Amino acid sequence: MSDASPLYDDAAFAGHTYLVIDFEGLTPAGRPAVPVEVAVLALTVTVDGLSELWGFESLIAPPAEVPVTSFDVRMTGITKGMLATAAGPEQVMADLDRLLTAPPYRLVAHHAPTEAGLIAHQRAHCPVLAAVPLLDTVRLARVLYPELLSHRLDDLVRYLRIEPPVRRHRAMPDVRATARVFERLVAGGGRTGRWRTLFDLDRVGGLAPKRLASPDGVQAGLF
Repeated sequence: MSDASPLYDDAAFAGHTYLVIDFEGLTPAGRPAVPVEVAVLALTVTVDGLSELWGFESLIAPPAEVPVTSFDVRMTGITKGMLATAAGPEQVMADLDRLLTAPPYRLVAHHAPTEAGLIAHQRAHCPVLAAVPLLDTVRLARVLYPELLSHRLDDLVRYLRIEPPVRRHRAMPDVRATARVFERLVAGGGRTGRWRTLFDLDRVGGLAPKRLASPDGVQAGLF
């Protein structure tokens, strides 16, 4: 295993389950983004590297007063009709939270502050998930591939010659692409000495769970 990346020999890295997560959402004016789809792929460290444990994906019904615009449909392919029979976030996020029975975990996301914010707004329904620290593949990629002008998911998929998602901007295809990028980051950074331990990854790309402003108006940041 050490031939692939020194990270796999780090007890802390090997002892975690990595939850690659992505939301698709609506962005109504004057209010936070509203999730309409979530997907998670759980990865564990084995003798073969990172292997899939389980996956979870679900559409999420938005509030009745939040419209699905033509722009939203163009971006994701998710229509109002598709969401008509979806469960609300209180059920979907609780269903996801009930899967988290074997800590410790790390969330992995491409531009993790976005996912952290969406999770924070749903924290009442997913308290376990909302307490999990994050790793941001954008931050990791910026350090490992400084030669790239852009570190968007599409650009990294192309640069690393990863098979592109068939349904880009749907949650599970984007999760699988992010998981492949994460694997390459783990391997590439290990080979070049950028990171050898989970502590190294956290130092470069780690984010604490986001906490929202308290009733007295005090904002708690990501750290």
